[in-house]
Amino acid sequence: MTKRKTYALVGTGGRAQFFYLAVARDFKETSEMVAFCDVNQTRMNYANKLLEEHGAKPVPTYKAEDFDRMIEEVKPDTVIVTSVDRTHHKYIIRAMELGCDVITEKPMTVDEEKCQAILDAVKATGRNLRVAFNYRYSPHNTKIRELIMDGVIGDVHSVHFEWLLNTKHGADYFRRWHRDKRNSGGLLVHKSTHHFDLVNFWLGAKPKTVFAFGDLMFYGRENAEKRGETKFYSRAFGSENAKGDHFALHLDQNEKLKAMYLDAEHEDGYYRDQSVFGDGISIEDTMAVTVRYDTNAMLTYSLYAYAPWEGFRVAFNGTKGRIEMDVVESSYVNSGGDQALEGAVKGKKILVHPIFEAPYEVHVEEKKGGHGGGDPVLLNDLFGTPEPDRFNRAASHVDGAMSILTGIAGNRSIRTGLPVNVSELVRF
Repeated sequence: MTKRKTYALVGTGGRAQFFYLAVARDFKETSEMVAFCDVNQTRMNYANKLLEEHGAKPVPTYKAEDFDRMIEEVKPDTVIVTSVDRTHHKYIIRAMELGCDVITEKPMTVDEEKCQAILDAVKATGRNLRVAFNYRYSPHNTKIRELIMDGVIGDVHSVHFEWLLNTKHGADYFRRWHRDKRNSGGLLVHKSTHHFDLVNFWLGAKPKTVFAFGDLMFYGRENAEKRGETKFYSRAFGSENAKGDHFALHLDQNEKLKAMYLDAEHEDGYYRDQSVFGDGISIEDTMAVTVRYDTNAMLTYSLYAYAPWEGFRVAFNGTKGRIEMDVVESSYVNSGGDQALEGAVKGKKILVHPIFEAPYEVHVEEKKGGHGGGDPVLLNDLFGTPEPDRFNRAASHVDGAMSILTGIAGNRSIRTGLPVNVSELVRF
C-alpha cells in the first residue's frame, strides 16, 4: 500500500471544512490529517468533533504561535492554509522554509509585497505551492476553455464579464473580517481572484494593464442613512434592531454557525454577525475594471454585491464568432449549511454565434458536488489520484499570483485614478 500523504491545516474557519472533511471522508486511502492550527481553541475542538463524526480520529491542535512546533512534531508533507487572507503569506512561506509543500485557499495573498515574498520563497526553497481554484473545474467553465482552445471562435479579442453577488452571499462579506480591506484586499482580490483567474485560464493569457473604479455605494452606515434608515446595531446577536432585518445573521439560530463562531468568540473577540450597515467597512461593493492582456485581448468586468440574484454573464468576441454564457448559482452563507451547495448551478446556457452561420447551444452536463460538480474534481486533484488533464486546471503559484495581481492593480488604480502596469508590481 502506498504511504498516505499527511496534511496539517492552519485556520479552521468555515472554508477549512471543505478540505479536512474531504480528507476524512473521501480520501482516507491516500491522505491523512495530522494536525490543526488556529488562534482559537474552540474552533479547533469543533473541527475535531466533525472529524470524529466522519469516522476519523481527532488530531493534535496547536495555537498559531506554535506553528513551527507543529511542523517539527507532526512533520506533515503538506500544509493547507485556510486562515484570514492577510496571514496566508506568513504560513505559506514558513511552511516551505520548514520543508513542506503547501495548498492555499484563494486568494494566495492580498498585496504585491506579500506576493513577492511568496514568489521569492518558492524560488528559494523549491517547494510546491498549489492554489485551490475550484471554479476552473466547474464543467461549464471547463467547456469554455475547451471551445476557445479548439478555436471555435478564433482568436479572442474582447471579453465582457459581469458577476453578481446577491443580498445573501454578497452581504456576507460585509459581516465578517473581509469588510476590512487590510484583511482581504477587498472583493477585487478576495472574490474576483476567482473571476480573473478564469479569464487567464480561458484565454491562456496574462494581464498587462489594469484600470478600475470602485466604491462603497450600498452597504455601510452612511449609505443606509441616505436611504432613510434609522435603526442601527453593531451585531445581530442580542439586538432588538436586528430582529426582522433581512440582512441580519442570527448565529444562535444555526447550529454550525453557533458552534464555530458564537461559542468561540470569547477567545478572540471575533464577531461573525456584524451589521452590514455599520461603520468601519473599508471595502467596495461596486466595482468596474478594464484589463489588457498579453494576447492583446481586452476585458471589461463588473462586480456588485447587492444583486437580486446570484451568478454571472460572460461573452467572448473572436475572429470567427462569439460565445455567450449565463449562469445562475445558488446563494449561500459561508459555513452556514451543506458545502456541496456552495456555488451550485441552478441554471446555465452556453450559446455559440459563428460568423455567417446560425447560433447553436452547447449542452454541458453538471455533476454532483459544489460549483456545478467542480469541487469533487479539484479535491481528487489535491488528495486523490489525478487524471491527465489537457486543460491544465491545476493552479500553480504563478497562476495564483497572476489572478490576484489583476485585483491588486485594480485596487491601486482605484486609489490613484491611473492605469497600472502589472509588470511593475512583482518580479517573477
